[in-house]
Amino acid sequence: MTNRLTNFLAALVLAILLAVSISTAARDSLTFDEKAHIVAGYSYLTQKDHRLNPEHPPLLKDLAAIPLLFIKPNFPSQSLNWTQNDSAPAWWVQFDLGNEFLYESGNDPSQIIFWSRAPMILLLVVLAAFVFWWAKRLGGPWTGLGALLLTAFSPTLIAHGRLVTTDVGAALGVLMATAAWLWFLKNPSIKRSVDAGVVLGLALLTKFSVLLLIPSFALITIVYVLIHRQSVGRYIGLSILAGVVAALTIWPVYAFHISSYPAERQLRDTAADLAPYPNPTIRNLELQLTREPLLRPWAQYARGVLMANQRASFGNTTYFLGEVSASGRADYFPIIYFFKEPLALHLLTLIALVGLWRIRKNFVVLSFIIFVIIYWAFAIKSNLNIGVRHLLPTYPFIFILLMLGVKRFNRIAVAGVLIWYIGSSAAAFPYYLSYYNELAGGINNGYKIAVDSNYDWGQDFYRLLAFVQDNNISQLNLDYFGGEDPQYWLGDVYIPLDPKETPTGWLAISANHLNQYGRFANQEPLARAGKSIFIYKID
Repeated sequence: MTNRLTNFLAALVLAILLAVSISTAARDSLTFDEKAHIVAGYSYLTQKDHRLNPEHPPLLKDLAAIPLLFIKPNFPSQSLNWTQNDSAPAWWVQFDLGNEFLYESGNDPSQIIFWSRAPMILLLVVLAAFVFWWAKRLGGPWTGLGALLLTAFSPTLIAHGRLVTTDVGAALGVLMATAAWLWFLKNPSIKRSVDAGVVLGLALLTKFSVLLLIPSFALITIVYVLIHRQSVGRYIGLSILAGVVAALTIWPVYAFHISSYPAERQLRDTAADLAPYPNPTIRNLELQLTREPLLRPWAQYARGVLMANQRASFGNTTYFLGEVSASGRADYFPIIYFFKEPLALHLLTLIALVGLWRIRKNFVVLSFIIFVIIYWAFAIKSNLNIGVRHLLPTYPFIFILLMLGVKRFNRIAVAGVLIWYIGSSAAAFPYYLSYYNELAGGINNGYKIAVDSNYDWGQDFYRLLAFVQDNNISQLNLDYFGGEDPQYWLGDVYIPLDPKETPTGWLAISANHLNQYGRFANQEPLARAGKSIFIYKID
């Protein structure tokens, strides 16, 4: 296959990914976390204040908010949810302010949601292009195109790559930081150490779990030095330099974001957010750092790290395999990954294992495997079991590894598996977020395995609106899980539904809440809005 043909096919696949992402982003309504992320990002750029959503770094939310600077929506700066003069903020305030920003400030919510998602879609396309470029360099055109197909037609990547969240952006950051670090190891110099540090710093500004790159890079560096019998002292010194540069990259970004965030307010908010933190020594150290003017940006970053760690330890109440619990399960991520990814991917994995064993001494392959193992081990240990999306930073590595593993296998057979994979993805259109493979009962029955961002994140509300209009429904008893404001869209038609009630007429229940309505457990709905909102009519 010529280089020109390879690049043409890659461009075609990227164009398909872009078209699918844009068209489905316009059809999907606001998901749960987007309500906080969108208003937070816009507040960062217009208010220069990082009081909202500190449990995630700001970079990706900043990017999502850039198109809004041209739209210039109204920001509810006088709202008590923003000013909060009398008490420290509660976690839920960011969602209340998001609701005010989108639905109560004279703005066009659909316009804001779509344009906030546009930069995220571009990041998804860049991620796919980077996977193609690196896989092609490692294994040739066939490997590059195969890895690109796995990326561009991944139901999970498509589902979350169109949303204002952090997982896909973090995957891109991790991939680019790893490339920069491996280039530094191969060609050690002060310049490449600085370059690797800058890219690492930017990656650390996407998601706090990306901090797992630090132990991964440390281990990778040790392995590289031992294999190639390099100077230990030189690599230690240059690695420390890269770490310092990464920290210095973080400082100005956070300095901008807290430039209008009053110091006393930051201290008060930090104390409130970390009040439940189990280690008082670390908590008190964080508060002391927050009191130091020069260290405030790093203290704000550390606050987010501690909040993320705190939430991972405490967990989140969710439904999984018939149980509702906030406690994590060690088998959660292996099971959810198995059911949420196409069976063709798992077959490809089985084929690739033989090939990967043969090239296990390839340092790049070993580096990828080290990161995947460390990241998965951390996820499995965590109590935060709310979605396969938390594994997304490992997907690009997995896809490249798989294509490297099948490089010497029969290409016709591999092509057949890839076609099956593409077909599975195409069959999910446009309901990518609800995708489950056939062994889980498919896209219609995946909610019986797990919900939340695995199946029902609020993305089907626009489809519910269409159903209400098409059926001239005058009253709808609704229990909705997601980011949209039913009152804004439905007005007097909307009647909040409580699990304890037994109303008559039209009922709509989000799959995420369906387990609370035992009487509907074995009852087929009259219809569905998309895949995730179940509609009944009770006489």
